[in-house]
Amino acid sequence: MALSRTQKAGWGLADMGIVVFVVIKQLLVLAFLTNYLGVPIGLAGIVTTAILIFDIFTDPIVGWLSDKTSSKWGRRAPWISIGALIMVAGILGLFAAPGDISSGFAALWVGSFFVVATIGFTMVAIPYGATAGEMTQDATERSEMTAWRMGFASLGILIGGAVIPVLAGNSREGFFWAALLISPLIVGAIWLSVFITRNAPRITKPSVLDPISMLSLVFQNKAFVMLTLLYGVMTLAVALITAGLPFAALYLILDDGQTALSGLAAGLGTMATLFAAFVLGSILSQVFWVWASKKLGKVIALVWGLVFYVFVLAGLYSAMPSVNLTAISGLFILAGMANGSYQQIPWAMYPDLMDVTRAQSGEAIEGAFSGLWLFGQKVANAFAPLLLATILGTYGWRETTDGYVEQLPDAVAALHVSVTLIPAAILMVAALLIIVFYKPLAAKSLG
Repeated sequence: MALSRTQKAGWGLADMGIVVFVVIKQLLVLAFLTNYLGVPIGLAGIVTTAILIFDIFTDPIVGWLSDKTSSKWGRRAPWISIGALIMVAGILGLFAAPGDISSGFAALWVGSFFVVATIGFTMVAIPYGATAGEMTQDATERSEMTAWRMGFASLGILIGGAVIPVLAGNSREGFFWAALLISPLIVGAIWLSVFITRNAPRITKPSVLDPISMLSLVFQNKAFVMLTLLYGVMTLAVALITAGLPFAALYLILDDGQTALSGLAAGLGTMATLFAAFVLGSILSQVFWVWASKKLGKVIALVWGLVFYVFVLAGLYSAMPSVNLTAISGLFILAGMANGSYQQIPWAMYPDLMDVTRAQSGEAIEGAFSGLWLFGQKVANAFAPLLLATILGTYGWRETTDGYVEQLPDAVAALHVSVTLIPAAILMVAALLIIVFYKPLAAKSLG
């Protein structure tokens, strides 16, 4: 049964709420600890990475449990609906850290609520990803669903990366009130998505397989395993950029007040302006990447998207440090368009590979696939803040409780390379590995 446009869009809507937290954990937590709670960047990186590593191991557990869940609402909806509330509670708690505490206790406070938020996130993200394999087995329809998803995800990026910092202002307390105002939007998007797709095709019969048997079937799908690993490589590059952007907005992009976007930046702030440009590029690119995937094939379209990303990052390296916010924003529009390929195409590719295992084994274990799919991504997201913190700490990066402090030239130079050339090199490696390793496996698996 073909899905309606409303169902496709409704399915994608949930990712707007999900991605707000993705941006918070990748973009804001490290900077919040270092810039507003006075936690040394090395300790902040360790705390952030330790919790994100913990998050990795909950994925297969939740995937397995959702595959085995039996309810009148299906296997996935209860997990998604309850997880949204837990995720929001954790977000509010981590930004509610008192200001008059030691750096060690601040790290403990934020870390504890960060754990709660990541558990809620896993309860939403893993079952939600599994529904892509249940609702349709049509490859083109999945690309269209993913385009809707990534369009809404771009709005989530804007909310997490621009709206929250603007509402927060330049204060620790502001982040809590900003998160409180955004919380209904997060929960509302996820719950409305569940409601809109309630009549879409789904598999209600729970799996009878034990966890080891499920994972064994997943690992037998070599093309899927390879894609998962390579998506983790791509994510490392993107997560490194994201973790460094709050610092880049302070130390690498110093608008001189003379460009076309200076007035906008004065009202919104540099980071919010850059995120708006990035999101605009991402939204504009979604239709193009659906077309490119259909015309060139998903693998080749993805490779070209990654190569384009590399050239944009090289351009950003050449342009920064800069006092011309308008020029940098133009490059961020291009970066958003390139990032659209990373956002959309792999998420449309992996459900096609789930179909292979279902056809061969007769087992509907989309939750197990979804749990492993996010493994590479979460490993990368976990280590990116630590990698950035290690690089910056090596060159003497300074923490503060005031939002800004003068940095050593070598530390700023290290930041410059960390958000441009290092991610570009990682993306180029990913593109080559896709051609050499993944493409032959996919051709053999999908026929």
